[in-house]
Amino acid sequence: MDLAQLQKLATLSRLNIAPDQCDALAAELDNVLQLVDQLQAADTAGIEPMAHPLAISQPLRSDRAEAEADRSAFQAIAPAVDAGLYLVPKVIEE
Repeated sequence: MDLAQLQKLATLSRLNIAPDQCDALAAELDNVLQLVDQLQAADTAGIEPMAHPLAISQPLRSDRAEAEADRSAFQAIAPAVDAGLYLVPKVIEE
């Protein structure tokens, strides 16, 4: 990657790169691009895409209704309740 390409990339990325860092950054980006080239050169024909290297499933509990919480017990200890609704302090001014 030459300095003109680096400056264009920096402009598109809205990055300010100090002039004394340009050479080092260009070298680092060249290393990344070489790694990408190596990955693209790998023969992946016939290989199925995968989301995870292990073929495992997430154990989930069964989806069934369970006993409801005792609403009256919770409302009995709440600071303020009106018509079955919890009242909270006003936090947003109009």
